[in-house]
Amino acid sequence: MPLVSVNPATGEHLETHEEDSDEVLTRKLDAAGETARGWGPLAPAERAAQLLPVARLLRARRADYARLMALEMGKPITQGLAESDKCATACEHLVRHGAGWLAPETVDTEASYSAVHYEPLGTVLAIMPWNFPFWQVIRCAASALLAGNSVVLKHASNVTGCARALGALFRDAGLPEGLFQVLYTDSRRVVRLIEHPAVSAVSLTGSVAAGREVAASAGRALKKTVLELGGSDPYVILEDADVPAAARIAAQSRLLNSGQSCIAAKRLIVVSQVRDAFEGEFLAALQAARLGDPLDPATEIGPLARRDLRDELHLQVQRTIAQGARCALGGRLPPGPGAYYPPTALLDVRPGMTAFDEETFGPVAPITVARDEDEAITLANASNFGLGAAVFTRDLAHGRALAATAFRAGSCFVNALVRSDARLPFGGIQDSGYGRELSALGLREFTNIKTVYVA
Repeated sequence: MPLVSVNPATGEHLETHEEDSDEVLTRKLDAAGETARGWGPLAPAERAAQLLPVARLLRARRADYARLMALEMGKPITQGLAESDKCATACEHLVRHGAGWLAPETVDTEASYSAVHYEPLGTVLAIMPWNFPFWQVIRCAASALLAGNSVVLKHASNVTGCARALGALFRDAGLPEGLFQVLYTDSRRVVRLIEHPAVSAVSLTGSVAAGREVAASAGRALKKTVLELGGSDPYVILEDADVPAAARIAAQSRLLNSGQSCIAAKRLIVVSQVRDAFEGEFLAALQAARLGDPLDPATEIGPLARRDLRDELHLQVQRTIAQGARCALGGRLPPGPGAYYPPTALLDVRPGMTAFDEETFGPVAPITVARDEDEAITLANASNFGLGAAVFTRDLAHGRALAATAFRAGSCFVNALVRSDARLPFGGIQDSGYGRELSALGLREFTNIKTVYVA
């Protein structure tokens, strides 16, 4: 089945990409396994040095990459530029620190020498999504490569052009032939990819359903997995919050990438004392955001990546309204051929309603009112997801204590937008997956953590 790229802003067919045959896939996987055997024995500092040209090319080609993201999945072009820069920054951070993170760590025991060593596993299969088509790949691949592994990429079918550009990026940066391979295939053959003997581990960013299938397949083959799945991040606004700032940050988070982010503000939980003030500020921020052509630098919200995703989001909005929520803004399908959806605010949302219980992947903001702080935290944790959370309060010591102990999530931010950062580990719990990317912890995920003991 061919892989088709469609411009979600216009519905225009961009390109048809031919799938790899079974023979080609096998050849690529075998080549990745063979290349890993020569790459892994290199010193970590030598591997790190070879990532620096990747960062340079990401900066040099940022305009081309941003345009490609805008065309294939509708990302506003200024955000595409920022995504390419973020990829470069992550590579540069790994170049500076990665070799040290992989150095043996001695442990004081009765032995003459005892230490923890970090060895590569072999080949990592990266199954990546369309919403951040460069960042998701780079944050996985750069760490896996620096750890001494090869990488084979199965990207989302609707961003095959981005996948091809990523293949050219690593090739043009001068990395060994076969070290980073792009597999042109849809999801039907993922299980066979996982089962291939060359594949030692799997990293997936995707839906909960996809995570369960990948985990089951990898489990049968006894292969390591890292899963970064969905999220329904709560943003809790307490009585003493700086309400205008909280509303501005929440709106920015909810609209980033046209709302198509795992760590967007997906449930806004505000204590009753500041409800009116917050809703007024938040609605004004949504109304001020500019919806338009993703190639226009003034655009803040582009189309959703596909029309079927837009239609599914609209059904979630309609169900939530039918369940008793009030639509204060948006909520209507716009005319035209694109996959646009307007910023939408749903008020009086409660547990049991679709927009509270399910992840909404688009610019839809459900607002839930809590009696007090205790109920707000209870509502925040009333989710099967556990990726990120945020709390807004002027009492920084109290906010820090809540972030550390009150929320079930992989990350919790105080008075700030939840985001990934190359310096900090990133990942979730519960239905948001397991394992970590980024930082020293992410670098070590795809290593054999070996104990060496000399009597």
